[in-house]
Amino acid sequence: MQTSVTCAALSGVSADIVRVEVDLAMGLPAFTIVGLPEGAVRESKVRVLAALSNCGYVVPPRKITVNLAPADLKKSGSAFDLAIALGLLSGVGLVEPGKLDNMMIIGELGLDGRCRPVPGALPYALRADKSDKCSQVMLASQNAAEASVVSRVEVLPVRDLPCAVMHLTGESPIEPHPPTVAVPSDAREDIDMSEVRGQEHAKRALEVAAAGAHNAIMIGPPGSGKTMLARRLTTILPPLTFDEMLEVSAAHSVLGLTSATKPLVTSRPFRSPHHTVSDAGLVGGSNPPRPGEVSLAHNGILFLDELTEFKRHVLEVLREPLEEGSITISRAAGQATFPASFNLIASMNPCPCGYYGTPDRDCTCSIGAVERYRSRISGPLLDRIDLHVEVPAVAVRDLTGRAPAESSKIIRARVNEAREIQEKRFEKSGVRTNGQMSLKQIHRYCELDGNARGLIERAIERLGLSARAYARILKVARTIADLDHSTSVSVQHVAEAIGYRNLDRSKV
Repeated sequence: MQTSVTCAALSGVSADIVRVEVDLAMGLPAFTIVGLPEGAVRESKVRVLAALSNCGYVVPPRKITVNLAPADLKKSGSAFDLAIALGLLSGVGLVEPGKLDNMMIIGELGLDGRCRPVPGALPYALRADKSDKCSQVMLASQNAAEASVVSRVEVLPVRDLPCAVMHLTGESPIEPHPPTVAVPSDAREDIDMSEVRGQEHAKRALEVAAAGAHNAIMIGPPGSGKTMLARRLTTILPPLTFDEMLEVSAAHSVLGLTSATKPLVTSRPFRSPHHTVSDAGLVGGSNPPRPGEVSLAHNGILFLDELTEFKRHVLEVLREPLEEGSITISRAAGQATFPASFNLIASMNPCPCGYYGTPDRDCTCSIGAVERYRSRISGPLLDRIDLHVEVPAVAVRDLTGRAPAESSKIIRARVNEAREIQEKRFEKSGVRTNGQMSLKQIHRYCELDGNARGLIERAIERLGLSARAYARILKVARTIADLDHSTSVSVQHVAEAIGYRNLDRSKV
Protein backbone atom coordinates (compact mmCIF):
# COMPACT_ATOMS: atom_id res chain seq x y z
CA MET A 1 0.00 0.00 0.00
CA GLN A 2 1.24 3.48 -0.85
CA THR A 3 0.60 6.67 1.17
CA SER A 4 1.86 10.24 0.98
CA VAL A 5 2.61 12.78 3.71
CA THR A 6 3.63 16.44 3.35
CA CYS A 7 6.89 17.54 4.93
CA ALA A 8 9.48 20.21 4.05
CA ALA A 9 13.24 20.65 3.61
CA LEU A 10 15.21 23.73 4.59
CA SER A 11 16.90 25.66 1.78
CA GLY A 12 18.79 28.66 3.07
CA VAL A 13 16.39 30.52 5.37
CA SER A 14 13.29 29.22 3.60
CA ALA A 15 11.74 25.78 3.14
CA ASP A 16 10.66 23.69 0.15
CA ILE A 17 7.69 21.33 0.17
CA VAL A 18 8.68 17.64 0.20
CA ARG A 19 6.24 14.77 -0.30
CA VAL A 20 7.12 11.73 1.81
CA GLU A 21 5.83 8.78 -0.23
CA VAL A 22 5.74 5.48 1.68
CA ASP A 23 5.23 2.16 -0.09
CA LEU A 24 4.80 -1.22 1.65
CA ALA A 25 5.12 -4.17 -0.70
CA MET A 26 5.44 -7.91 -0.42
CA GLY A 27 8.99 -9.24 -0.52
CA LEU A 28 12.03 -9.65 1.65
CA PRO A 29 11.90 -7.21 4.59
CA ALA A 30 13.88 -4.07 3.81
CA PHE A 31 13.73 -0.34 4.50
CA THR A 32 15.04 1.95 1.75
CA ILE A 33 14.97 5.75 1.64
CA VAL A 34 15.52 7.39 -1.75
CA GLY A 35 15.43 10.99 -2.98
CA LEU A 36 18.95 12.29 -2.24
CA PRO A 37 18.85 11.71 1.55
CA GLU A 38 21.79 13.00 3.58
CA GLY A 39 23.23 10.97 6.47
CA ALA A 40 20.75 12.07 9.16
CA VAL A 41 17.85 11.31 6.80
CA ARG A 42 19.17 7.84 5.93
CA GLU A 43 19.50 7.06 9.64
CA SER A 44 15.87 8.01 10.27
CA LYS A 45 14.76 4.44 9.45
CA VAL A 46 16.53 3.23 12.60
CA ARG A 47 14.90 5.90 14.77
CA VAL A 48 11.47 5.39 13.20
CA LEU A 49 11.39 1.59 13.56
CA ALA A 50 12.64 1.76 17.17
CA ALA A 51 10.08 4.48 18.04
CA LEU A 52 7.23 2.47 16.49
CA SER A 53 8.26 -0.68 18.33
CA ASN A 54 8.76 1.04 21.70
CA CYS A 55 5.38 2.76 21.41
CA GLY A 56 3.61 -0.55 20.75
CA TYR A 57 2.86 -0.13 17.05
CA VAL A 58 3.44 -3.25 14.96
CA VAL A 59 4.61 -2.86 11.38
CA PRO A 60 4.53 -6.24 9.57
CA PRO A 61 7.73 -7.32 7.77
CA ARG A 62 7.47 -5.78 4.35
CA LYS A 63 9.64 -4.26 1.68
CA ILE A 64 9.38 -0.59 2.70
CA THR A 65 10.37 2.15 0.27
CA VAL A 66 10.30 5.83 1.27
CA ASN A 67 10.65 8.33 -1.56
CA LEU A 68 11.32 12.00 -0.75
CA ALA A 69 9.97 13.98 -3.68
CA PRO A 70 11.16 15.94 -5.54
CA ALA A 71 13.95 13.41 -5.93
CA ASP A 72 16.52 15.92 -7.25
CA LEU A 73 16.39 18.12 -4.12
CA LYS A 74 18.97 17.18 -1.50
CA LYS A 75 17.39 16.44 1.90
CA SER A 76 19.22 16.93 5.19
CA GLY A 77 18.34 16.97 8.88
CA SER A 78 16.07 14.90 11.07
CA ALA A 79 12.76 16.70 10.45
CA PHE A 80 11.38 13.82 8.31
CA ASP A 81 11.12 11.24 11.14
CA LEU A 82 7.57 11.97 12.26
CA ALA A 83 6.25 12.18 8.69
CA ILE A 84 7.84 8.81 7.79
CA ALA A 85 6.45 7.17 10.94
CA LEU A 86 2.90 8.43 10.30
CA GLY A 87 3.19 7.42 6.65
CA LEU A 88 4.06 3.88 7.73
CA LEU A 89 1.14 3.75 10.19
CA SER A 90 -1.15 5.00 7.44
CA GLY A 91 0.20 2.29 5.14
CA VAL A 92 -0.70 -0.48 7.62
CA GLY A 93 -4.16 0.97 8.26
CA LEU A 94 -3.70 2.44 11.76
CA VAL A 95 -4.19 6.00 10.45
CA GLU A 96 -6.66 6.98 7.73
CA PRO A 97 -4.76 8.50 4.79
CA GLY A 98 -7.31 11.31 4.46
CA LYS A 99 -6.48 12.54 7.96
CA LEU A 100 -3.00 13.49 6.74
CA ASP A 101 -4.28 15.76 3.96
CA ASN A 102 -3.79 19.53 4.33
CA MET A 103 -1.19 18.94 7.05
CA MET A 104 2.57 19.54 7.11
CA ILE A 105 4.31 17.18 9.55
CA ILE A 106 7.70 18.09 11.01
CA GLY A 107 9.67 16.50 13.82
CA GLU A 108 12.51 14.28 14.97
CA LEU A 109 11.71 11.08 16.87
CA GLY A 110 13.59 9.68 19.80
CA LEU A 111 13.90 5.93 20.22
CA ASP A 112 11.17 6.10 22.85
CA GLY A 113 8.81 7.88 20.44
CA ARG A 114 9.28 11.32 21.95
CA CYS A 115 8.98 14.18 19.42
CA ARG A 116 11.98 16.45 19.53
CA PRO A 117 12.27 20.00 18.21
CA VAL A 118 14.12 20.77 14.99
CA PRO A 119 15.70 23.99 13.70
CA GLY A 120 13.71 26.10 11.26
CA ALA A 121 10.18 25.97 12.71
CA LEU A 122 9.47 29.51 11.48
CA PRO A 123 10.53 28.85 7.85
CA TYR A 124 8.43 25.67 7.88
CA ALA A 125 5.35 27.56 9.07
CA LEU A 126 5.91 30.35 6.54
CA ARG A 127 6.14 27.78 3.74
CA ALA A 128 2.95 26.10 4.91
CA ASP A 129 1.23 29.48 4.88
CA LYS A 130 2.22 29.98 1.23
CA SER A 131 0.97 26.53 0.24
CA ASP A 132 -2.68 26.00 -0.71
CA LYS A 133 -2.56 22.42 0.60
CA CYS A 134 -1.24 22.99 4.14
CA SER A 135 -3.63 24.63 6.57
CA GLN A 136 -2.09 22.84 9.58
CA VAL A 137 1.43 22.17 10.84
CA MET A 138 2.12 19.32 13.26
CA LEU A 139 5.43 19.58 15.09
CA ALA A 140 7.13 19.23 18.50
CA SER A 141 5.68 21.15 21.42
CA GLN A 142 8.94 23.08 21.85
CA ASN A 143 8.62 24.44 18.29
CA ALA A 144 4.96 25.42 18.61
CA ALA A 145 5.40 28.96 19.98
CA GLU A 146 7.76 29.87 17.14
CA ALA A 147 5.58 28.40 14.39
CA SER A 148 2.46 30.06 15.85
CA VAL A 149 3.81 33.48 14.89
CA VAL A 150 2.28 32.70 11.48
CA SER A 151 -1.31 33.19 12.59
CA ARG A 152 -2.98 31.92 9.40
CA VAL A 153 -1.61 28.39 9.97
CA GLU A 154 -3.06 26.13 12.68
CA VAL A 155 -0.20 24.72 14.76
CA LEU A 156 -0.65 21.31 16.43
CA PRO A 157 1.97 20.66 19.15
CA VAL A 158 2.77 17.00 19.85
CA ARG A 159 4.75 15.50 22.74
CA ASP A 160 5.33 12.08 21.22
CA LEU A 161 4.25 9.66 18.50
CA PRO A 162 1.21 8.26 20.37
CA CYS A 163 -0.04 11.84 20.89
CA ALA A 164 0.06 12.40 17.11
CA VAL A 165 -1.63 9.08 16.35
CA MET A 166 -4.45 9.63 18.86
CA HIS A 167 -5.14 13.04 17.33
CA LEU A 168 -5.37 11.55 13.85
CA THR A 169 -7.62 8.71 15.00
CA GLY A 170 -9.86 11.09 16.95
CA GLU A 171 -9.20 9.48 20.34
CA SER A 172 -7.58 12.57 21.84
CA PRO A 173 -7.68 15.67 19.59
CA ILE A 174 -4.86 18.18 20.08
CA GLU A 175 -5.74 21.76 20.96
CA PRO A 176 -4.08 24.13 18.46
CA HIS A 177 -1.42 26.35 19.93
CA PRO A 178 -2.66 29.94 20.38
CA PRO A 179 -1.08 32.49 18.01
CA THR A 180 2.14 34.01 19.32
CA VAL A 181 1.86 37.79 19.54
CA ALA A 182 5.03 39.43 18.30
CA VAL A 183 5.77 42.63 20.21
CA PRO A 184 8.96 44.55 19.40
CA SER A 185 11.08 44.93 22.50
CA ASP A 186 12.64 48.19 23.54
CA ALA A 187 16.33 48.82 23.20
CA ARG A 188 18.54 47.73 26.06
CA GLU A 189 17.91 49.80 29.16
CA ASP A 190 21.25 49.05 30.81
CA ILE A 191 23.16 51.21 28.33
CA ASP A 192 22.46 54.70 27.03
CA MET A 193 24.13 57.19 24.70
CA SER A 194 24.21 59.75 27.52
CA GLU A 195 26.91 57.64 29.19
CA VAL A 196 29.37 58.59 26.44
CA ARG A 197 31.28 61.69 27.53
CA GLY A 198 32.23 64.16 24.85
CA GLN A 199 32.51 62.82 21.26
CA GLU A 200 29.65 65.00 20.03
CA HIS A 201 30.90 64.75 16.45
CA ALA A 202 30.91 60.94 16.60
CA LYS A 203 27.45 60.87 18.20
CA ARG A 204 26.10 63.05 15.40
CA ALA A 205 27.66 60.74 12.80
CA LEU A 206 26.06 57.68 14.39
CA GLU A 207 22.72 59.49 14.50
CA VAL A 208 23.02 60.03 10.75
CA ALA A 209 24.03 56.38 10.29
CA ALA A 210 21.01 55.20 12.29
CA ALA A 211 18.59 57.54 10.49
CA GLY A 212 19.55 56.37 7.00
CA ALA A 213 20.93 52.87 7.67
CA HIS A 214 24.41 53.91 6.56
CA ASN A 215 27.69 52.10 7.13
CA ALA A 216 30.30 53.83 9.29
CA ILE A 217 33.90 53.40 10.40
CA MET A 218 35.37 55.10 13.46
CA ILE A 219 39.08 55.93 13.64
CA GLY A 220 40.71 56.90 16.90
CA PRO A 221 43.28 56.00 19.56
CA PRO A 222 42.69 53.26 22.14
CA GLY A 223 40.22 54.21 24.86
CA SER A 224 38.54 56.99 22.92
CA GLY A 225 35.13 55.29 23.11
CA LYS A 226 34.71 53.63 19.70
CA THR A 227 33.38 50.34 21.03
CA MET A 228 31.25 52.12 23.62
CA LEU A 229 29.63 54.22 20.90
CA ALA A 230 29.02 51.24 18.62
CA ARG A 231 27.31 49.20 21.34
CA ARG A 232 24.96 52.08 22.08
CA LEU A 233 23.93 52.50 18.47
CA THR A 234 21.17 49.91 18.94
CA THR A 235 19.59 52.17 21.58
CA ILE A 236 18.83 54.87 18.99
CA LEU A 237 17.57 52.60 16.21
CA PRO A 238 13.80 52.35 15.58
CA PRO A 239 12.01 49.17 16.72
CA LEU A 240 11.66 46.25 14.33
CA THR A 241 8.49 45.97 12.29
CA PHE A 242 6.69 42.60 12.19
CA ASP A 243 8.05 41.81 8.71
CA GLU A 244 11.57 42.67 9.85
CA MET A 245 11.19 40.42 12.91
CA LEU A 246 10.23 37.51 10.65
CA GLU A 247 13.23 38.14 8.38
CA VAL A 248 15.67 38.29 11.30
CA SER A 249 14.15 35.34 13.15
CA ALA A 250 14.25 33.06 10.09
CA ALA A 251 18.07 33.06 10.03
CA HIS A 252 18.27 32.54 13.80
CA SER A 253 15.70 29.73 13.58
CA VAL A 254 17.65 27.81 10.93
CA LEU A 255 20.69 27.81 13.22
CA GLY A 256 18.62 26.73 16.22
CA LEU A 257 19.14 30.01 18.07
CA THR A 258 15.46 30.45 18.94
CA SER A 259 13.70 28.67 21.80
CA ALA A 260 10.27 28.03 23.28
CA THR A 261 10.75 30.96 25.67
CA LYS A 262 12.15 33.26 22.98
CA PRO A 263 10.59 32.18 19.69
CA LEU A 264 11.29 35.45 17.88
CA VAL A 265 14.05 38.04 17.69
CA THR A 266 12.16 41.18 18.73
CA SER A 267 14.98 43.74 18.94
CA ARG A 268 17.62 44.92 16.51
CA PRO A 269 20.43 42.33 16.44
CA PHE A 270 23.97 43.38 17.35
CA ARG A 271 26.64 40.96 16.14
CA SER A 272 30.32 41.45 16.95
CA PRO A 273 32.39 38.56 15.55
CA HIS A 274 36.02 38.16 16.65
CA HIS A 275 38.70 39.14 14.16
CA THR A 276 39.71 35.47 13.81
CA VAL A 277 36.37 34.67 12.11
CA SER A 278 36.59 32.83 8.78
CA ASP A 279 34.95 33.98 5.57
CA ALA A 280 32.39 31.15 5.90
CA GLY A 281 31.65 32.21 9.48
CA LEU A 282 31.17 35.81 8.38
CA VAL A 283 28.99 35.47 5.28
CA GLY A 284 27.86 31.84 5.50
CA GLY A 285 29.01 28.55 4.08
CA SER A 286 29.32 24.84 4.87
CA ASN A 287 27.50 22.13 2.92
CA PRO A 288 24.56 22.47 2.87
CA PRO A 289 25.00 26.26 3.16
CA ARG A 290 24.21 27.85 6.51
CA PRO A 291 23.83 31.56 7.32
CA GLY A 292 26.76 33.52 8.74
CA GLU A 293 27.18 36.60 10.89
CA VAL A 294 25.99 38.99 8.17
CA SER A 295 22.63 37.18 8.06
CA LEU A 296 22.33 37.05 11.85
CA ALA A 297 22.90 40.83 11.78
CA HIS A 298 20.15 41.34 9.16
CA ASN A 299 18.13 44.51 9.94
CA GLY A 300 20.61 45.28 12.72
CA ILE A 301 24.27 46.03 13.40
CA LEU A 302 27.39 44.13 12.34
CA PHE A 303 30.23 45.55 14.43
CA LEU A 304 33.79 44.76 13.35
CA ASP A 305 36.11 45.95 16.13
CA GLU A 306 39.76 46.51 15.16
CA LEU A 307 38.95 46.20 11.46
CA THR A 308 42.58 46.01 10.37
CA GLU A 309 43.09 42.83 12.41
CA PHE A 310 40.63 40.89 10.24
CA LYS A 311 42.14 38.86 7.40
CA ARG A 312 41.94 40.81 4.17
CA HIS A 313 40.25 38.02 2.18
CA VAL A 314 37.60 37.80 4.92
CA LEU A 315 36.81 41.50 4.64
CA GLU A 316 36.61 41.35 0.84
CA VAL A 317 33.68 38.92 0.96
CA LEU A 318 31.64 41.75 2.50
CA ARG A 319 31.49 43.57 -0.83
CA GLU A 320 28.45 41.69 -2.18
CA PRO A 321 26.22 41.92 0.92
CA LEU A 322 27.12 45.61 1.42
CA GLU A 323 26.06 46.33 -2.16
CA GLU A 324 23.15 43.92 -2.64
CA GLY A 325 21.71 43.41 0.87
CA SER A 326 21.95 39.64 0.43
CA ILE A 327 24.57 36.94 -0.05
CA THR A 328 24.41 33.92 -2.37
CA ILE A 329 26.42 30.84 -1.37
CA SER A 330 27.13 28.34 -4.15
CA ARG A 331 28.13 24.76 -3.42
CA ALA A 332 28.15 21.51 -5.38
CA ALA A 333 24.83 20.58 -3.80
CA GLY A 334 23.21 23.83 -4.92
CA GLN A 335 22.79 27.50 -4.11
CA ALA A 336 21.30 29.32 -1.15
CA THR A 337 20.58 33.02 -0.81
CA PHE A 338 20.59 34.58 2.65
CA PRO A 339 19.36 38.06 3.69
CA ALA A 340 22.18 40.39 4.67
CA SER A 341 20.91 43.96 4.89
CA PHE A 342 22.78 45.33 7.89
CA ASN A 343 24.53 48.44 9.17
CA LEU A 344 28.27 47.85 9.11
CA ILE A 345 29.93 49.68 11.98
CA ALA A 346 33.71 49.26 12.14
CA SER A 347 36.47 50.69 14.29
CA MET A 348 40.22 50.94 13.90
CA ASN A 349 43.25 52.64 15.36
CA PRO A 350 45.03 55.22 13.20
CA CYS A 351 48.28 53.20 13.27
CA PRO A 352 49.78 50.04 14.83
CA CYS A 353 50.66 51.76 18.12
CA GLY A 354 47.35 53.63 18.06
CA TYR A 355 48.54 57.19 18.58
CA TYR A 356 49.26 58.60 15.12
CA GLY A 357 47.97 62.17 15.00
CA THR A 358 47.24 62.29 18.74
CA PRO A 359 48.53 65.62 20.10
CA ASP A 360 49.39 64.50 23.65
CA ARG A 361 50.96 61.12 22.82
CA ASP A 362 53.97 60.34 20.65
CA CYS A 363 53.47 57.84 17.81
CA THR A 364 56.24 55.22 17.59
CA CYS A 365 55.34 54.04 14.08
CA SER A 366 57.24 54.87 10.91
CA ILE A 367 55.40 56.35 7.95
CA GLY A 368 55.81 53.04 6.11
CA ALA A 369 54.30 51.13 9.02
CA VAL A 370 51.29 53.45 9.09
CA GLU A 371 50.80 53.06 5.34
CA ARG A 372 51.00 49.27 5.53
CA TYR A 373 48.59 49.24 8.45
CA ARG A 374 45.95 51.27 6.64
CA SER A 375 46.43 49.39 3.38
CA ARG A 376 44.96 46.28 5.05
CA ILE A 377 41.59 47.82 4.20
CA SER A 378 41.09 47.93 0.45
CA GLY A 379 39.82 50.97 -1.41
CA PRO A 380 36.72 49.14 -2.76
CA LEU A 381 35.67 48.22 0.78
CA LEU A 382 36.18 51.79 2.05
CA ASP A 383 34.12 53.05 -0.90
CA ARG A 384 31.19 51.05 0.45
CA ILE A 385 31.42 52.68 3.89
CA ASP A 386 29.43 55.93 3.92
CA LEU A 387 30.79 57.64 7.05
CA HIS A 388 34.44 57.89 8.08
CA VAL A 389 34.44 59.36 11.57
CA GLU A 390 37.35 60.57 13.69
CA VAL A 391 37.02 59.72 17.37
CA PRO A 392 39.80 61.60 19.20
CA ALA A 393 40.88 60.95 22.77
CA VAL A 394 38.34 62.27 25.29
CA ALA A 395 39.30 65.56 26.91
CA VAL A 396 39.76 65.54 30.70
CA ARG A 397 37.09 68.20 31.19
CA ASP A 398 34.56 65.98 29.39
CA LEU A 399 35.44 62.98 31.55
CA THR A 400 35.20 64.82 34.86
CA GLY A 401 32.44 67.25 33.92
CA ARG A 402 28.84 66.81 34.95
CA ALA A 403 27.20 68.49 31.98
CA PRO A 404 24.12 66.44 30.95
CA ALA A 405 24.34 64.67 27.60
CA GLU A 406 21.48 63.76 25.26
CA SER A 407 19.87 60.45 26.10
CA SER A 408 19.23 57.68 23.62
CA LYS A 409 15.50 58.37 23.90
CA ILE A 410 15.89 61.93 22.59
CA ILE A 411 18.16 60.89 19.73
CA ARG A 412 15.92 57.94 18.84
CA ALA A 413 12.95 60.29 18.51
CA ARG A 414 14.80 62.27 15.81
CA VAL A 415 15.88 59.04 14.09
CA ASN A 416 12.28 57.77 14.08
CA GLU A 417 11.05 61.00 12.50
CA ALA A 418 13.65 60.72 9.74
CA ARG A 419 12.73 57.06 9.15
CA GLU A 420 9.04 58.00 8.86
CA ILE A 421 9.92 60.51 6.15
CA GLN A 422 11.82 57.79 4.27
CA GLU A 423 9.00 55.30 4.71
CA LYS A 424 6.59 57.68 2.99
CA ARG A 425 9.15 58.50 0.28
CA PHE A 426 9.85 54.88 -0.65
CA GLU A 427 6.34 53.53 -0.12
CA LYS A 428 5.72 50.33 -2.16
CA SER A 429 9.20 50.54 -3.76
CA GLY A 430 10.83 47.73 -1.77
CA VAL A 431 13.31 50.22 -0.27
CA ARG A 432 13.11 51.20 3.39
CA THR A 433 15.96 53.67 3.96
CA ASN A 434 18.17 56.16 2.15
CA GLY A 435 21.12 53.80 2.49
CA GLN A 436 19.33 51.30 0.21
CA MET A 437 18.56 53.76 -2.60
CA SER A 438 19.28 52.70 -6.17
CA LEU A 439 21.02 55.00 -8.65
CA LYS A 440 17.70 55.92 -10.20
CA GLN A 441 16.29 56.88 -6.80
CA ILE A 442 19.41 58.91 -5.98
CA HIS A 443 18.87 60.98 -9.14
CA ARG A 444 15.22 61.44 -8.22
CA TYR A 445 15.46 62.30 -4.50
CA CYS A 446 18.93 63.87 -4.18
CA GLU A 447 18.73 66.67 -6.70
CA LEU A 448 21.20 69.47 -5.83
CA ASP A 449 21.06 73.21 -6.37
CA GLY A 450 23.91 75.10 -8.04
CA ASN A 451 25.94 75.80 -4.88
CA ALA A 452 25.69 72.23 -3.60
CA ARG A 453 26.61 70.84 -7.01
CA GLY A 454 29.65 73.07 -7.23
CA LEU A 455 30.78 72.03 -3.74
CA ILE A 456 30.58 68.32 -4.47
CA GLU A 457 32.35 68.73 -7.82
CA ARG A 458 35.29 70.44 -6.09
CA ALA A 459 35.33 67.70 -3.44
CA ILE A 460 35.51 64.99 -6.10
CA GLU A 461 38.43 66.72 -7.81
CA ARG A 462 40.43 67.37 -4.64
CA LEU A 463 39.80 64.04 -2.91
CA GLY A 464 39.79 61.86 -6.01
CA LEU A 465 36.49 60.26 -5.05
CA SER A 466 35.07 57.36 -7.05
CA ALA A 467 31.59 57.32 -8.57
CA ARG A 468 30.47 55.01 -5.74
CA ALA A 469 31.77 57.42 -3.10
CA TYR A 470 29.94 60.25 -4.86
CA ALA A 471 26.67 58.31 -4.73
CA ARG A 472 27.15 57.55 -1.05
CA ILE A 473 27.79 61.22 -0.25
CA LEU A 474 24.46 62.03 -1.87
CA LYS A 475 22.69 59.34 0.19
CA VAL A 476 24.17 60.70 3.42
CA ALA A 477 23.28 64.26 2.43
CA ARG A 478 19.68 63.15 1.84
CA THR A 479 19.57 61.62 5.33
CA ILE A 480 20.97 64.79 6.92
CA ALA A 481 18.28 66.78 5.10
CA ASP A 482 15.64 64.39 6.47
CA LEU A 483 16.92 64.95 10.01
CA ASP A 484 16.51 68.68 9.34
CA HIS A 485 12.98 68.05 7.92
CA SER A 486 14.15 69.63 4.68
CA THR A 487 12.53 68.60 1.39
CA SER A 488 15.62 69.62 -0.62
CA VAL A 489 19.31 68.79 -0.27
CA SER A 490 21.18 72.04 0.24
CA VAL A 491 24.82 73.04 0.45
CA GLN A 492 25.11 72.60 4.24
CA HIS A 493 23.82 69.04 3.99
CA VAL A 494 26.35 68.20 1.28
CA ALA A 495 29.15 69.89 3.24
CA GLU A 496 28.43 67.76 6.33
CA ALA A 497 28.26 64.58 4.23
CA ILE A 498 31.65 65.39 2.63
CA GLY A 499 33.06 65.98 6.11
CA TYR A 500 32.34 62.34 6.92
CA ARG A 501 34.82 61.12 4.28
CA ASN A 502 37.78 61.38 6.64
CA LEU A 503 39.83 58.52 5.19
CA ASP A 504 39.47 60.03 1.70
CA ARG A 505 40.87 63.33 3.00
CA SER A 506 43.67 62.05 5.23
CA LYS A 507 47.17 61.61 3.86
CA VAL A 508 49.86 59.76 5.80
